[in-house]
Amino acid sequence: MPPRVVVRHLSKRHGACEAVRDVSFTIGAGEIFGLLGPNGAGKTTTIECLVGLREPDAGELTVGGCDVRRQSREVKQKIGVVLQHTALPDKITPREALRLFGSFYRDPVAPEVLLARFALVEKAGARFETLSGGQRQRLALALAFVNRPEVVVLDEPTTGLDPQTRRELHAEILQLKRDGHTVLLSTHYLEEAEALCDRIAIIDRGAIVAEGTPRALIAAASGRQSVRLVSAPPLDPERLARVPGVEELEWEGATARFKTDRAPATLAALTALLTETGAEIVDLQVRKSSLEDVFLALTRGSGGEDPAA
Repeated sequence: MPPRVVVRHLSKRHGACEAVRDVSFTIGAGEIFGLLGPNGAGKTTTIECLVGLREPDAGELTVGGCDVRRQSREVKQKIGVVLQHTALPDKITPREALRLFGSFYRDPVAPEVLLARFALVEKAGARFETLSGGQRQRLALALAFVNRPEVVVLDEPTTGLDPQTRRELHAEILQLKRDGHTVLLSTHYLEEAEALCDRIAIIDRGAIVAEGTPRALIAAASGRQSVRLVSAPPLDPERLARVPGVEELEWEGATARFKTDRAPATLAALTALLTETGAEIVDLQVRKSSLEDVFLALTRGSGGEDPAA
């Protein structure tokens, strides 16, 4: 089966800033694909080019076999989009908003069906200004489903939500996959991406720096382990830095953190140092790399804002 979404060699400049450079990825039918990156990495620009909100400088973009640049009307019939913030008139109600959005499409879903699906029946006649953050996000999802989309694009949909509401939206996203929808998810929450996504791409400074399943990306970095040590009294940082295998040493009060790619030898030498200095272990934690470790290693030193944000 051909990919549902294809992005090949996408590039986009904002003045002197090259926001996206030669970005390529594909998303299969029924797949949840995560796009991760720090602020300013190019996530928003990539998404806006894909959904037709910005004109790319170069590249090929297709959704459901339709060219985004040449068949924009057909593409809009195939996609549903939830952006970071949903802005609607204060006085409009969820039922009215669903009817309005449905009028833009050939075969819309009935408002009552979507109100029931996204737990908005009790708020169907409430003004938008009275809805909570979670209710607004559920309404945004309902609006994205008015046109029975093949592809759903979610740009940081859980930002600012409380844990319970975020968990409810996670369940909705997983249901999208079970229903056969293709999902492109942009998020700042790495644990969210690890829990939801079949594959992820990490973008930094406008370019893809890694792509694969969360497990595969973590496995590629699993040779290194993270160590957190609290001792009394604290060890001398200079002596700890000379322990074989200690890398990226960080110090905060009595707590030392470092990485090692040869944990048994490093821990043996650390034990000898503790014995020699008479220091006692207050806390010692050793863990394998996480998706957060992979992300930070690949994007270290990045910053700034995406010009499209």
